Amino acid sequence: MAKKKGPVDPLNDLLAAADPEVLINLIAHLANLGPGMRRECFDYLKKHVRLSPEQKIRSEGEIVMALWWELYPDLKDLDAYGGGDDEVGDHVAGLLYDIEQKLASKRIGEEIRRELLDEVVPFIKSGNAGMDDPLYDLAYGTCYNDEEWRRLARALEAINREWPTDHARRIYRELGDREKYLELRCKKLVYGGDYYDLASFYWDEGNREKAIAVAQEGEKKGQGRMDELRKFLSARALESGDRKRYLALQFEQTIDRLTLAGYKAFKKMCTAEEWSEYEPKLIEKLGNAWTSERLQILMHREEYDQALAVLLKQRYPFRAWDSDEELRTAKQLETRFPDQVLAYYLSGLGNLNSNATRKDYAERAKVMLKVRHMLVDVIKDGNRWKTFAGKVKRDNARRPAFQEEFAKVIPGWTELV
Repeated sequence: MAKKKGPVDPLNDLLAAADPEVLINLIAHLANLGPGMRRECFDYLKKHVRLSPEQKIRSEGEIVMALWWELYPDLKDLDAYGGGDDEVGDHVAGLLYDIEQKLASKRIGEEIRRELLDEVVPFIKSGNAGMDDPLYDLAYGTCYNDEEWRRLARALEAINREWPTDHARRIYRELGDREKYLELRCKKLVYGGDYYDLASFYWDEGNREKAIAVAQEGEKKGQGRMDELRKFLSARALESGDRKRYLALQFEQTIDRLTLAGYKAFKKMCTAEEWSEYEPKLIEKLGNAWTSERLQILMHREEYDQALAVLLKQRYPFRAWDSDEELRTAKQLETRFPDQVLAYYLSGLGNLNSNATRKDYAERAKVMLKVRHMLVDVIKDGNRWKTFAGKVKRDNARRPAFQEEFAKVIPGWTELV
């Protein structure tokens, strides 16, 4: 028995009966309804029509511009209002990325790329859409040869602001346009990174005396981050055999952002005699380190009393966004200083006699578990735990959420009286 065919779509009947000219007019009409529809038409026809190489390039370019005009209204709004909803921002960023990927295929014609760059530069100049990185990536993607890179560099330079000029300068350097690079570079020598950039330029072109002179000037005058500049100078000191200069630079690099890893690395590069000279200087700078790093260094040095003193000055870090180095240190000090660490844990309980959210109760229950651990497992005073915990339980008898969260975490909570 033959299977019955489903109902025929009336639209298909009309399409089958239409002349080619009518169909062309229909598609053109649909494509003009909006850039998204135009892009859909190009995508579909590309897959189903055999195109010449020239037609392929032209169609790819049309798709790119259709994507641009599809995102343009939202990008314009973002630029006008200084940002917008995350959903809109994600949509715009996604389409910008799609265009960038199309450009990366190297199949987009010069005329389209030039048009696209002319559209993008005003938004880079405004810098108000919150899309700086995607827009710069897109502008870079339009450049297929040196002359196009120079055109972009000139456009960015003409904006006459720091960040676009930085991009222009990097482009000129990459292209080997020495005079343009030096012109822009010498206009701004403020930060350590600025001096490093110029010093490394001279070094790469073989002018080593000039490179070292610039780096030394930057060491005296540079502001902000100095890492790259110090690394450059320390490498030169090592090459020349100036051990004293090398260690002095490495010491400055270490204390700039003192960490346990940096402390260990610097000690490793020193001889015993050198370490005896630098160790006191380094410890003098310990107070400038982040609390977490200071604790790690003190524990590594087995200076437990000092580590405890630092710990007790801190707020108990029970929130998820706080560092957990303090808690690791407290755990390591539990048996050495049980009473002090117990007091530290107790400080994390906060005010237990006030209403709070269930989430707060859950966090405090975790702290209470540490208090129990100290009293039962470390201090070994089970009666003291029962007395303390029993009072807390009774004080919060009318807070069922409190009782439920504590019962989930603390062994024997429901049996406490």
